[in-house]
Amino acid sequence: SLSTRNCPWKMNQLPLKSPLASPVSESANSRVEALDNLSMDSFWLEVENIKQSAEAEQEECSLADVKTQEEGEAEAEWLQDAGLADLLGDPSSDKDNLVLLSTLTRTQAAAVQRRLDTYSRSRRRKNKHPVRDVRDIFGVASSEEKAAEKEEPSPDPLWHNLRTSNTQRKAQDYSCTVRNPGKEEVFNMDVAYSEQAAVLLKGSFLSESRKLKDGNALTRFKIPKGRLGVTRIGDLSAQDMKKIPTLALIELTALCDILGFELKRNKAAKLKTTEKRLFGVPLNTLLENDQKLLPNTKVPLLLQALLSCLEKRGLETEGILRVSGSQTRIKSLEQKLERDFYTGLFRWDEVHQNDVSGLLKRFIRELPAPLLTAEYLPAFAAVQNIPDLKQRLQALNLLILILPEPNRNTLKALLEFLSKVVARENNNKMNLWNVSTVMAPNLFMHKGLPNKIPEGKEKQLAEGAADVVRMMIHYQDLLWTVSSFLVAQVRKLNESNSKRYQFCDKRIKNLLRKIHADKDKVEKNQGEPSKIVKVHASLLLKDSLEVHLNNATRVADVLRQFQKNLGQNGWNIVNTVNLLKCNNSVECTNLLLYEVGGNIGEHCLDPDTYLLDLYHINPHAEWIIKQNPSYPRMF
Repeated sequence: SLSTRNCPWKMNQLPLKSPLASPVSESANSRVEALDNLSMDSFWLEVENIKQSAEAEQEECSLADVKTQEEGEAEAEWLQDAGLADLLGDPSSDKDNLVLLSTLTRTQAAAVQRRLDTYSRSRRRKNKHPVRDVRDIFGVASSEEKAAEKEEPSPDPLWHNLRTSNTQRKAQDYSCTVRNPGKEEVFNMDVAYSEQAAVLLKGSFLSESRKLKDGNALTRFKIPKGRLGVTRIGDLSAQDMKKIPTLALIELTALCDILGFELKRNKAAKLKTTEKRLFGVPLNTLLENDQKLLPNTKVPLLLQALLSCLEKRGLETEGILRVSGSQTRIKSLEQKLERDFYTGLFRWDEVHQNDVSGLLKRFIRELPAPLLTAEYLPAFAAVQNIPDLKQRLQALNLLILILPEPNRNTLKALLEFLSKVVARENNNKMNLWNVSTVMAPNLFMHKGLPNKIPEGKEKQLAEGAADVVRMMIHYQDLLWTVSSFLVAQVRKLNESNSKRYQFCDKRIKNLLRKIHADKDKVEKNQGEPSKIVKVHASLLLKDSLEVHLNNATRVADVLRQFQKNLGQNGWNIVNTVNLLKCNNSVECTNLLLYEVGGNIGEHCLDPDTYLLDLYHINPHAEWIIKQNPSYPRMF
């Protein structure tokens, strides 16, 4: 097989930490052995095509030089990206960011403390101005802990606190069984993933045997709908979604700490600017240009056109994506698109489908920065090393939430198309594994990144990258869900911001004791059996609707009551309202109920949300009925 060591584009990987790396490595090796019978020819052929394309155009694919970071620099960058620059002693930073600390779980707080400790030690070694002492943030250390400080620091001071806090929890809430291919399992999003992993750490990591080639054998996961329903990406306002990446980064770091991974991130490479308008243009620039023509565009128009063309005429084509088009024709088509795409003169019906798929892959890999971002591409690649499937998906879910919105929306559009290709497997002969092996090089190899494949690791990393793509395609609905514990943290963050805590006073020393105070208050308020509230629909109806809430009242019930009232009053709007009954859940397809204000910006509610529970959590919010935009896609 072809080796990528001669290719200018290199696979990225995330190194494992010692000593907890051994079970991960053994599991990864066992998965590789299980894949020996699977053909990776498509992967290496795609790598060769990429290499030949670069050589034909005489592109400069030399890798960028990256300056080795000194001790403490990575931690400083992490604290800044996590919204905690205040802890570095920067007087110009926004003090309101410190309220983030009040929302953290114990495992998340421990992850922050670790990086602050490392940064503080590096500053002391350099005899620079001291940063804030970690005890001022996470509480006063006990005399026992102070005595322990004088000794050699343990490699992981986190576990004592974790075991203490978790002994009082019910283990069955986080139980993890051996994966049974084809079976359905619960995917818990109510409890922070890092806390679930901390409980599992008491036992042993569980790995599953699986056949990657057979998509039907994959474990099916079900997200249990709690009383507050399920929140999808796109259900939260832009204001609240801006808080999610910061929280997801802290949670991902805490999860990696528990699993024994070092979360390393690349620095974004500085690449040459281009005079092109379509290929090799940053996503943000593409979207800015497209939005001048079509406001609210969230996925580049060129990508939408490529996918639309393939969906109309390419899904039935045998070997679509795998069979390479003519490099000469593809280059010529790229030049024509640069010239004619925005004028509308480009004739898609005259283009061969294999050439269109070549243009699609070329568009992805020609982005100045990887679609999965230069910073987090190593983390995406390293997901393969996590032995437990559920924990791999937890890490992927957090990585998806960390992605910038343009990257996330573009990736979703691509994955939706790839799912359609797999669905036509009987005709196009492209099953889930085939599609994954072909697309992995285009997503995980980039000319602007410096990482090289270690000697003898080509096959393992190639199969791992294809496996990650496979998971993103198959589990995309799950991955595009915002975990309930993150939504709860956003609520706490909004509440804390409104209170404007002064973190310089003594109350900061009791911060960890108050982390779960809001949760306790909510539980105490559950005793209220009923409530009468007003639901507004200003764009549809002048008067508000009074709703009597009890423990059984759901969003779907309110929408149904609203539809009934419209019918009794003779409003024409009732003609556009359709009721669907699916899984014993009635949904208004043209109406949505939003939670607005209080401790949330704006939240589109799941039809199965129980409103009395929601009222107890956010009593100051308004509830507003709006018409569903009913876009065919999420973007």
